[in-house]
Amino acid sequence: MTGSLISTLRARFDQGDKTAVTSVCSAHPLVIEAALLHAASHGKAVLIEATCNQVNQDGGYTGMTPADFRDYVYGIADRLGFAREQIILGGDHLGPNPWKSLPAEQALQKASDMIAAFAEAGFTKLHLDASMGCKGEAEHLPDAIVAERAVMLAKRAESVAPGRPVYVIGTEIPTPGGATEALDHVTPTTPEAVRATYQVHENAFREAVPEAWSRVIGIVVQPGVEFGHEDVVIYEPEQASALVATLARLPGLVFEAHSTDYQPGTALAQLKQDGFCILKVGPELSFALRETLYGLDAIRGFIDPQAVSLVGTMEKTMLDAPANWQSHYHGDAMEQRILRHFSYSDRIRYYWPEPAAEQAVTALIQSLEQVSIPETMISQYLPRLFERVKSGALAAEPRALLIQSVRDVLERYETL
Repeated sequence: MTGSLISTLRARFDQGDKTAVTSVCSAHPLVIEAALLHAASHGKAVLIEATCNQVNQDGGYTGMTPADFRDYVYGIADRLGFAREQIILGGDHLGPNPWKSLPAEQALQKASDMIAAFAEAGFTKLHLDASMGCKGEAEHLPDAIVAERAVMLAKRAESVAPGRPVYVIGTEIPTPGGATEALDHVTPTTPEAVRATYQVHENAFREAVPEAWSRVIGIVVQPGVEFGHEDVVIYEPEQASALVATLARLPGLVFEAHSTDYQPGTALAQLKQDGFCILKVGPELSFALRETLYGLDAIRGFIDPQAVSLVGTMEKTMLDAPANWQSHYHGDAMEQRILRHFSYSDRIRYYWPEPAAEQAVTALIQSLEQVSIPETMISQYLPRLFERVKSGALAAEPRALLIQSVRDVLERYETL
């Protein structure tokens, strides 16, 4: 069932079923729990993806291999009673990016070992991304080389999981985690670029691994959506009309859109109508979680003025280890402080697994579980959740409030 969910997207689209799959790109346990609960409430399977930097055979920044991440997600699912068979696992940007400082031969060997680890662990949706140059190469490589390397990776995946993976091609992708500069507009991928990418990959697949070409189910393009630290570019269908028209010439494929975080429901619905049948969201989910954590922190601070602030703990944690934000957030000291906590790119998400942060969040939740949070304080600090708390539809309990804040984002992706 799970395989057919994404393998049949184009067939269903051609039949008028504008179904889209939301790709959840987060390793936070509460985000994953919310995604599973959301999928269960809609009677759907769920697609959860990990990036090459986040999870790889060396551990990535989460410290998890693909098998570790699989077991981590399955462990949450088992606790909730969510069937493992309803989980699709995906690997994003699978290619040499984590090792691009190495010579190409070494970086590609590492990338090959990585995609084998993903395939062996049961990840079935694999995004092939060999677009970046390695040591001594140009930053952006010619399409023919990109396709040749993508096919090499697909062959390795097929060697360990023959006939099982489905593939996504295409490399015209927004900056992972959001743009670093102020945004005015974003130019959609040109029809010429889409056709060139499709043709060169088709030729390479048919020559080297023809049995896998029928399982290439998506192509990543830029529809004209993006978010930076402080602004969001909203989808404008008229600007993407030429791009959308090319889908008719890409048999079997749908568009995959990255960086759809913070798009309004109307924009997401239009993306679905236009053939963007895989919509990826990540930072907005942890952004919503952080908003609620900070609201709960404010509530606890009022109830117990002696409590150690979660905001203060996170500030110290980020200042003590600035590598994940320092090169991204610019400006004076105050501007950087604001961005550390409130940027749309949400680079604070890298710090939640730190021991000090985990302990602070646990202490916050446990302390508020011991008190009855007044409805009026929900109104003050978590107003988007207030009406549901007041009506009794949502418990004024910290975990319930945190889970719901993430589910609210995912619910917007259900809008048609």
